[in-house]
Amino acid sequence: MGPAVGLLPSLPPPLFLPPPPGAMSAAGRAREPEAEMPATEKDLADDAPWKRIQQNTFTRWCNEHLKCVQKRVGNLQTDLGDGLRLIALLEVLSQKKLGRRYNARPTFRQMQLENVSVALDFLERENIKLVSIDSKAIVDGNLKLILGLVWALILHQPHTDPISDALTP
Repeated sequence: MGPAVGLLPSLPPPLFLPPPPGAMSAAGRAREPEAEMPATEKDLADDAPWKRIQQNTFTRWCNEHLKCVQKRVGNLQTDLGDGLRLIALLEVLSQKKLGRRYNARPTFRQMQLENVSVALDFLERENIKLVSIDSKAIVDGNLKLILGLVWALILHQPHTDPISDALTP
């Protein structure tokens, strides 16, 4: 009598599994490590899709407010670094002058840091809390913190609802 079905001892898993389809390049080498990167690392990567989407959206938001003073942000990561567009944006949003002198032509890093500090000090006086955002991060182009700064500005901006405004007598 042969062995009964289902009573066979289980075998250990194979030591080597062939790579899934598409994991090997045409040359027979494994693809770049980014394909194997955990989801959280992908989300934090510099080229994460959410960062590009937010950067584009926030750049448009800044430009919408800056157009009344004939200024424009082309690259959110670098254009706020000298402090001039950031100061202009804050003056437009608050409808106030910042009250402190700043460098109109910040050619040196120290001048850029001072300008951004003027803007951040203004936000502090306006009770807008920024966590871990300092002038160095803005001047150095830390995109994640710059996005956080612009998000804080968006949250504190009074919103108007065009639909309800149109319906109000």
